[in-house]
Amino acid sequence: MKPNPVCVVGACLALLSLSLRAQLPAPITPAWTEVAPGVWKTTVGSPESFTLLSAAGAPAPAVQSLAALPKAAFPLDPKEIEARRWDWKTALRFPLALDEEIYGLGVDFKSMRRTGAIYQLHVDHWSGTPGRTHAPVPLYLSTKGYAVFFNTARYLNITVGHGVRLAAREKPPVIDRTTGKGWSSAPRSDSIEALANAEGMEILVFAGPTPLDALRRYNLYCGGGALPPKWGLGFLTRTPTKYSAEQALNEIAAFRKNGIPLDMLGLEPGWHDQAYPCSFEWDKTRFADPAKFLGEVEKQHVRVNLWFNPYIAPKTPLYEKLLPFAGTHLVWNGIVPDYSMPAAQKIFSDHLARTVLDAGPRAIGGFKIDEVDGSDRYLWPDSANFPSGRDGEQLRQTYGLLLQRTIYDLFHAQNRRTLGQVRGTNGGASRFPFVIYNDNYAFDEYITAVGNTGFAGVLWSPEVRGGKGEDMLRRTQAVCFSPLALFNGWSTPDKLWTHAEVKDAIRDAIVLRLRLLPYFYNAFAQYHYQGTPVIRPMQLVPGFNAALKSESGKLDATANPYAIGKITEVKDQYMFGDALLIAPIPPDVKSRTVILPAGKWYDFFTGKLAGENETIEVTPPSNQTPLFVKDGSLVPMIGERQWAPEAGEIIPLEIRHYGTQSGQLALYDDDGETFNYEHGEFSWTQLRATKDAAGAWHGTVTPGADGRTWHYSDVKWTFMTPTPSSP
Repeated sequence: MKPNPVCVVGACLALLSLSLRAQLPAPITPAWTEVAPGVWKTTVGSPESFTLLSAAGAPAPAVQSLAALPKAAFPLDPKEIEARRWDWKTALRFPLALDEEIYGLGVDFKSMRRTGAIYQLHVDHWSGTPGRTHAPVPLYLSTKGYAVFFNTARYLNITVGHGVRLAAREKPPVIDRTTGKGWSSAPRSDSIEALANAEGMEILVFAGPTPLDALRRYNLYCGGGALPPKWGLGFLTRTPTKYSAEQALNEIAAFRKNGIPLDMLGLEPGWHDQAYPCSFEWDKTRFADPAKFLGEVEKQHVRVNLWFNPYIAPKTPLYEKLLPFAGTHLVWNGIVPDYSMPAAQKIFSDHLARTVLDAGPRAIGGFKIDEVDGSDRYLWPDSANFPSGRDGEQLRQTYGLLLQRTIYDLFHAQNRRTLGQVRGTNGGASRFPFVIYNDNYAFDEYITAVGNTGFAGVLWSPEVRGGKGEDMLRRTQAVCFSPLALFNGWSTPDKLWTHAEVKDAIRDAIVLRLRLLPYFYNAFAQYHYQGTPVIRPMQLVPGFNAALKSESGKLDATANPYAIGKITEVKDQYMFGDALLIAPIPPDVKSRTVILPAGKWYDFFTGKLAGENETIEVTPPSNQTPLFVKDGSLVPMIGERQWAPEAGEIIPLEIRHYGTQSGQLALYDDDGETFNYEHGEFSWTQLRATKDAAGAWHGTVTPGADGRTWHYSDVKWTFMTPTPSSP
């Protein structure tokens, strides 16, 4: 009998298929080890020794604080996690349920939700390309109550719910696009898949049980969140590029004359005698006597923040010392030191200490680290090599981390806290007191980025850069409720008092920020000791049930056959700390909607009930930002002043109570300037507001037994919400 040709071909194809499948990298099921309470780790292949966490110099996890969180088992089915290795590639697959939403994966300016996204996580300035951003932190957070962190210093390609697998147990329905309804060009998959060009990778999983608990575990695993000095929560102004010592002092005097609080003065490139690349030497024409200048600044209760980019100019004292540590490529004709090498870090740190910090030990408050993010056109290419043996990709992903670590360690060695700015950062940066910034100026994107930092263990603040009156006012109000409040005047003739019609309202916003310093400082203490992010996007707030809405795209076979439905999401409001809901109002907008979480919420300014688990429309006066306080909350405040309290200064305290529920708050305090809190010099004071049998409110203050510092004298209680019997 002659063989059936069809059968022969079929058999051949089957054998070919088996042969090809045998050549595919076989998936493995990683083994997980609990390395801290609620934290599991695995390694795939041969991970590189240089990682994000090693670059950040992450200290030992805060085990005691991790153990204080609710106990939780491994949050995923280990059998549903796959890893593959081939050539120079490492891939991971995690399961994704159909009712699961994903957040995180770095600081994005457009959206909060990551389900359905495709990214390459790559340090860069924000240009709108998904994943290329100032802080592409490879941490994702699930609404199922867990987080996953990829500890690699390589670019990471990640798809969230894209790419349906042949082996998937549940596949999207097959729909004939011509005749059926609901066809999608990007059907939802059951996986989150990550790929890096590396021979191995370390991965960490953080359990909940809630998404906020998972995020707390990540921050605590990285050593706890940043605790800035008290003066860092005041107000910062940056001067025009070429300002001299005299002009800088006049700027401080103008703030004081106009009654606008000021704690920090930022000097731009002109303090160097050469910039782009930088000399890290004082310009003698503008700052003939740096020590005298800094002494005068200190008398005004102001700290100086100095701008730099880290590329070293030729023919400068620092150049020859760092030349042996230079990479193969230049930036603006300056060398790029390999700061992954401790010896290079020490040379740079010693130079800053001798040239800058020693000239004004108390006056120098920190640095602005510029140009460590992008773009590809002026930074080194991936093909660059560095003396440590690392390549351009690894240094691109970690250069901001390395510099933050160097500056932080310098100040820590002098037992002085710092607060600075940085253009690029990454995973493991939770403990660094640096705030990200960029050149974008879109108001809505600013606010989205503020919220997104809450998913990433980093800090971000908008800027004010002059402009017309109302625009300047609304932007000032927004920055006053972000981690760092600043006016960036480096390239504008405008001042905060330029426009008479909004000058008083601008002043009111900055005064209010300083009055709220105890509240803000407490939020940072919670970040440091408990891992709770300072900024909490609404998706992390218990009882926030606003559903995402999807609008079907219009399919047009000629113009746009692949139109994808628009996603609307809540990204223009957020929580700052436990009690305050911030709803910034854009310029040229008179009213806006605010979505209130479960429970009752009260207007910050009046104490009146604003709503309960509902969407409201607000039309605030021009001198107010919409602020709402959760029922039963205590908001600690100080009186109006022009700069933050000095170490050891004792001042009165006001405690505001809102709502009808009794309230309590553990209020943190320390000296606000040193690292003595690491040795037990801090306090948690218990504040309570209760109502007696007659319906009258009373407040109590109970000092904590675990600390020795309390910098408040008289405590005044203000009960903001009128009772039914009130006039």
